Amino acid sequence: MSPSQLTTAQLANAEITLPVAAGQVGRRSQALMAMVLGVFVVGVVGFSHIDVVHNAAHDVRHSNAFPCH
Repeated sequence: MSPSQLTTAQLANAEITLPVAAGQVGRRSQALMAMVLGVFVVGVVGFSHIDVVHNAAHDVRHSNAFPCH
């Protein structure tokens, strides 16, 4: 039976499984990457000498109530 021939009831009862990062390695690597990205945005981009980049990071820090000066 092709997908176009399925009834509404069959579609409602169908299970869809998606791949999920599981286990400690997946969680640890995701947490590490989030921390690295956060340090990069706050530390590196925030102290950039390019005015547009610095001002964007500065505005984000203020909107998140992050003290910057």
